[in-house]
Formats: sequence, structure tokens, C-alpha cells
Amino acid sequence: MFKKILVALDRSEMSKQVFEQGLALAKMTGASLMLLHVLSVEEEGSPYVPMFSSFDYYSGMSEQAFELYQQQLETWKNQGVEILQHLSAQANTTGVNTEFRQILGSPGRVICDLAGNWGADLIVIGRRGHSGLTELFLGSVSNYVLHHTPCSVHVVHLAVSAKDGETVKETTSASTSS
Repeated sequence: MFKKILVALDRSEMSKQVFEQGLALAKMTGASLMLLHVLSVEEEGSPYVPMFSSFDYYSGMSEQAFELYQQQLETWKNQGVEILQHLSAQANTTGVNTEFRQILGSPGRVICDLAGNWGADLIVIGRRGHSGLTELFLGSVSNYVLHHTPCSVHVVHLAVSAKDGETVKETTSASTSS
């Protein structure tokens, strides 16, 4: 059924469920996995991009800010690669052929481009659950992917339900086919 599954990951708590569902689907179908992390300023916790002014009263300040940003970005990149290496090794030990990529760019576009170029049959992606104005202003990567991808999409999202007066998060999923 599926031969190539692209799993789009970020650093959120949900990524664990996204990875696990992608891995389970790959095991069931004998598919290969491509783990993808997109380096983006949109991702929570990404390094703050320094703002530069044309009024440089204190020479060297903008250089220091830029050097600090470069160091933070390099650390951010390395952490992303370490996460991908760990997950890739975990998948490979279960017998699933797995590779990974970390690409700088706009998450939705990068996911769709890689899916097309790599020949993915399925994309597994998480959904944060933004709606209304938040989704309008922040955009929705999963929504973009659903409308621009060349293949089927399996969306994993957290649904909130009331159980004995408490709010409990549970993982649910939805699949669509292009």
C-alpha cells in the first residue's frame, strides 16, 4: 500500500505520537520512512532573530547580537539533528529502513516539496489545534500540507475531552487522500 512515508516532526510533545504512528504504519506496510525536521522561526523555542537598526550608536553591539544568534542557531540545528538521529536509529532497530533530513525554510512548503521530490506516498503530520484568528495569523502547517501535497496525508492531533470533570488530552488521527 505505502512504500514511502514522510514523517514531519517538530520539537513539540505531539511529535512523539506523530513518529510512533508513522513508524507503526511503516511496519504494517513495509514502507521506508523519511523523518523531516524543518528549521523555522515559526517553531516554538527557535532562536530569536536579532533586529538591526540603521542607528548604530554602539558599534559592535549588532555584531555581538548576530554572533550570539549564530551560536544559538548552531545549537538549535545540532539538537534537531540529534533528535532525528535518535528516532532514525530507533526505527532502524525495528527493521524499518529510515533516513532523515533537516531543512531550513517554511514548514508547509518544505514538507510538500520533499514529499514530491522523494516520491512519498503518505505524509504523517501533527496538528496543534489552532483555530479561528490564531490559525489565520499563525497559519497552519497541516492545513497548508493538506491543500498542497502530491500525496495522502495522515493528520495526528490532540483532542480535548472531559472525563470526570478533568480535561484530558488524547491522541486522535484523521487521514485524507489527494
